[in-house]
Formats: sequence, structure tokens, C-alpha cells
Amino acid sequence: MVNQVTKAWQFVLCAAVLAACSKSQPTSMNPGQSSSVTGIEYNVEGNFTLDEYQGQPEAPNMVYIEGGRFTMGSFEEDLMGTRDNLERTVTVASFYMDQTEIGNIHWLEYLFDIRQDSTTEFYESALPDTTVWRRSLAFNDPYEDHYLRYPGFRYFPVVGVSWRQANDYCKWRTSVVNEKLVEESGAEVEIPEGGRIPLESGVVLPDFRLPTEAEWEYAAKALIGTQYLDENQTHSRIYPWDGHAARNPYGKKMGYMLANFKRGRGDYAGIAGKLNDGAMITDYIYEYPPNDFGLYNMAGNVNEWVLDVYRPLSYQDFNDLNPIRRDGTIDPEEKYDNEKYPNFPGEFNSLVTNELRVYKGGSWADVAYWLSPGTRRYLEQDSATATIGFRCAMIRAGTNY
Repeated sequence: MVNQVTKAWQFVLCAAVLAACSKSQPTSMNPGQSSSVTGIEYNVEGNFTLDEYQGQPEAPNMVYIEGGRFTMGSFEEDLMGTRDNLERTVTVASFYMDQTEIGNIHWLEYLFDIRQDSTTEFYESALPDTTVWRRSLAFNDPYEDHYLRYPGFRYFPVVGVSWRQANDYCKWRTSVVNEKLVEESGAEVEIPEGGRIPLESGVVLPDFRLPTEAEWEYAAKALIGTQYLDENQTHSRIYPWDGHAARNPYGKKMGYMLANFKRGRGDYAGIAGKLNDGAMITDYIYEYPPNDFGLYNMAGNVNEWVLDVYRPLSYQDFNDLNPIRRDGTIDPEEKYDNEKYPNFPGEFNSLVTNELRVYKGGSWADVAYWLSPGTRRYLEQDSATATIGFRCAMIRAGTNY
């Protein structure tokens, strides 16, 4: 009799569990026909409207970077004596990043588009500074005249662009990509004049932007490739690849350089007949093996702008979740003896202001020391060189990781 009662209760419990499971909970993609807290039906005339949502659309050229904890900072000896990148454990949320640097062909597309509907002044402000190649005692004239526009350089990284110009490009890219997504979706979306496409439409992407310094460094190290079992990483990395050397130790490419950088004084590529990295200046944006996130040239080729304002002690100020330094909070520029605030009229001893931006990654003209993702340098946001380019990033929206 007891066994029968027990079995009866087990049956009742199982039935209750099955009934609960059969009634699925609402989700962002399947919110149901009515509100779970008011019971009012959606998408009825006069009621709250929910557009269809199938997840964040794929962005062209973007790679998903799964976030997590990592030790930010340089594992190289501090040769410059700046002590501005000491190790600190931080967490970075998942995001997306371009798998390549922005190339000349992409910038020419940008110039073509803005010339159609922008002012002459804005178009001219978007032109890269081709004089960055000019040297009084070097014959770089061919690069100054041809590097940006000659078809052979189409998929080489754009250079001569300032931090401000890179940010303008990100805004343009956001606009044209989202307009294309709306057109392809067939959705009826009202776009305010001069405004952005509403995020509620569910068919558009978050903004393209420059990566933060923490995001860039996390993506470059790509420690997902060193993980062993549960949250154990067997080792860190000096470069975006394993090992302590810049040469490939395996297979048919054994001995070849894993990045485009300056090998030594006066040695940019090797010797004729056996050119190693094969690039006197920049190289094809898909050249060299990608890192474990699938990102190309996170070391060498060109340095890359990031969002952050430079401060020497940012590592001890910023948050340990999604860190960034946007401005002089906690560490104002007035504290530094710079041109704006000289201790004595006409004299100053520091370059630090709120117009200095961080760049990272090393370039074709840099020695191997700067290939380490933790190293950092800075330049004024309106300046440009032949060794700095950029790539875009984007948040992963609608998730908590």
C-alpha cells in the first residue's frame, strides 16, 4: 500500500514538472504574444509594439572575441623605464573586432561615399596625410604618390590617418552598414532626419568604434589558445603566438618571421633571394598567420589606434571590469607640466594632455620589443604617421558575457 502511494506521488510530481517544462519562459527572441507582467497583448493597435529580433546581425569582417579574465600589462622588460604598463588582472566582456586592419581599398570606398553627400571641407579633412612617407634623406617619393591609390596597394593597411579620422570612419561605417541591413531585412523602419536607425528595430548593429586598450590587448594575446581543462592557462604570451621568438618553429614555414617588423638596424626584410618577412614597408593585411582568435597582424605591419586617452598610471586607476580611460578623471592634465599648464611661461617638461591617445602593436618600422601586446605608446589625436593604422571593434549586445 505504501509503495502504491509513493508511486502515485511520484507520478503527480513528474506530471507537475512536465507541465512546468512545457510552458516555456519568454526570451528576447521569443517574448510571447503578451506581456508577462501585465498580460496586455503586444503588437495590437494602440499597444506596445515589439519588432522581430533574431539576435545581433553579423558584421562584415568582424570576428567574435569571447571575453574573460586576463592579466593586462607587459611581460617584457621595461626598456623605456616608463613603468606605465604594470600587470593587473581585469575582465573584458565579449565583443567583436575586425579580423584585419582597415586597408587602403576600404578608405578609398569611404572617400568615394562621403564625396557624394558631404561638404568639401569634410571630404578634405578625411584625406590621409600622404606626406607621412616623406623623409629629407630617403627616397620614399613612390610611397607618397602611390601608396594610397595605386591598385597594387589596395589590401595594404591605410596609414597617415589620425585618431580623429579613424573615429569619423567608424561613424560612417555604422551608418552605411546599418542602412544596408535595414534594406535587406525589408523592415519598415522610420529613420529620424539626421538621426540613427532605432536600435529597437532589432535589425541593426551597435556602433562600430575603435577598441579600448584593454580589448585590443586581450584580443592580441588570444589566451584562449593556452587554456587547459577548467580555467587553467598553461602559460602566458610575450607575443600573439606561443614561444619566445618571432620565427615560425614548425613545418614548411619554419624559420620565417611571424610578423612584419624591423629585424635590426637597417634590416627591414632580409636579403634578396631569401627575403624573410618580405616587406620593406607595410604588407598585405591577410599576411602572416592569424592568432587564436583569427585576427591578422595583431603584431607588426602597422601600430593601431585605440580609444584610450594616455596616462602613465592608468593601470592603477581604471576599473577592473571593461577598463578604459576616456579623459583626465582622477588624473587631470593640470597635474602635468605640459604646454597648456607650464610651470614657467614658455617652458614645459611633459607631453601628457587629454589629446594624447594610445596606440599599440608595433609596426614595419619597429623592433620586436614593440610587438608585445602589453607595450604602449602615445601620439596626439590629430597627428598621423606612416606606421599607425587601425581596425574597428563593436560590443556584443544583448548578452551578459
